[in-house]
Amino acid sequence: MRAREAGRSDPRVLKIWLVGGGFPARASGPAPGAREARARYPQAPSARLTALSPAGARRRQVSMAPETPAQGPTPRYYTWDEVAQRSGRDKERWLVIERKVYNISEFSRRHPGGSRVISHYAGQDATDPFVAFHINKGLVKKYMNSLLIGELSPEQPSFEPTKNKELTDDFRELRATVEWMGLMKANHGFFLLYLLHILLLDVAAWLTLWVFGTSFVPFVICAVLLSTVQAQAGWLQHDFGHLSVFSTSSWNHLLHHFVIGHLKGAPASWWNHMHFQHHAKPNCFRKDPDLNMHPFFFALGKILSVELGKQKKKYMPYNHQHKYFFLIGPPALLPLYFQWYIFYFVIRRKKWVDLAWMISFYVRVFLTYVPLLGVKGFLGLLFVVRFLESNWFVWVTQMNHIPMHIDYDQNMDWVSTQLQATCNVHKSAFNDWFSGHLNFQIEHHLFPTMPRHNYHKVAPLVQSLCAKHGIEYQSKPLLSAFADIVHSLKESGQLWLDAYLHQ
Repeated sequence: MRAREAGRSDPRVLKIWLVGGGFPARASGPAPGAREARARYPQAPSARLTALSPAGARRRQVSMAPETPAQGPTPRYYTWDEVAQRSGRDKERWLVIERKVYNISEFSRRHPGGSRVISHYAGQDATDPFVAFHINKGLVKKYMNSLLIGELSPEQPSFEPTKNKELTDDFRELRATVEWMGLMKANHGFFLLYLLHILLLDVAAWLTLWVFGTSFVPFVICAVLLSTVQAQAGWLQHDFGHLSVFSTSSWNHLLHHFVIGHLKGAPASWWNHMHFQHHAKPNCFRKDPDLNMHPFFFALGKILSVELGKQKKKYMPYNHQHKYFFLIGPPALLPLYFQWYIFYFVIRRKKWVDLAWMISFYVRVFLTYVPLLGVKGFLGLLFVVRFLESNWFVWVTQMNHIPMHIDYDQNMDWVSTQLQATCNVHKSAFNDWFSGHLNFQIEHHLFPTMPRHNYHKVAPLVQSLCAKHGIEYQSKPLLSAFADIVHSLKESGQLWLDAYLHQ
């Protein structure tokens, strides 16, 4: 047993997959050395999981094969066309998980992850996002029994025509392997040290003013340190929000409230509402809230920009958007929009627990800095911190998505949906820290509950999968990723102008 567990965490298991059995990009048979590798790790999964041990099979809990119907009343059967008609346009919403059909029309309003994120899959198969977002799938399925109305007819395929069956099969195999290797388990020491480094920076910011006074240089140093605290706390709350630290949801939710509420002054419910939609349908217009800036501020993506031009719509001079992005994008998002909108959100939705956590943040920083700076100085410090944090946040979060494909939802398979909308930034100690490991955006989107310290371990397997299926796996230097944001805005703005004038 110890040898088996050691094999799961041994990085050489990656070599087995890349050399011996995992998603060969060119050759159909095992490469030299595969037989020796399999002899060394007899319990490593084969290309079709034939060597997976019974214990490993129980642990992965991601079998996508149709389940044997339980004894009882004959289930009602449906076709994909019938499911597709219940996409919410007539208020009725159905979706499919592992060939079983669920009516979520009423439940969507009570869905813990938010009504919109589950409704975005109405009329579609939601098997892969269901597996990706939930850490206790067995418990969730018990609550889903009351929503079950039938299953797909036996003659119906397990996949909709718009989805790549072979790619999906291979990805599901990859996910089973990732779970078998233990890559979905967090190193709590990593996150403890990460939290401690944030708290130490927070204390260092206050000590800078207390020891050196409130002149210009100490004030700037304090503001930079506090901005770093806010940015890094933002990446840490992201980990807890995705349930990627603890094995139980309750502990993740508690720490999420503490980090985003008490350390940052923002509501967890607002983050959940926005971010899970983004992950469910990234870069899908009207489903990804990160694209809400289109069309009132920016024309995004080649397809949507041309559409806007043909419709003769001009809310802004989009051909200059790559210039005014520097004015209303990175510097303004947090201090001029999020700062007031988050309070509007929690009060309108009566999220009083979130409001209490937010107030605790402002009380803490008020009592900490007003004695040193006075009220005006404190407000000035807070604005500067939000300004610096906003620049940091926008450049990092947009470098992986804005330059990528943007369109309406085409109901593609999970892997294609995520890969066409995301790209990576090269790994380095600084890039990992600066972006909170969101430079591994591809791996994060494919496995949203995976602890961030394991992204680099699964990356070679994802690259192999992409190579086999001819999918571009983009990874670029940090500064190039920043520049691509501006280049893509300039290109889409020019496409809008050409369509506006000539089509």
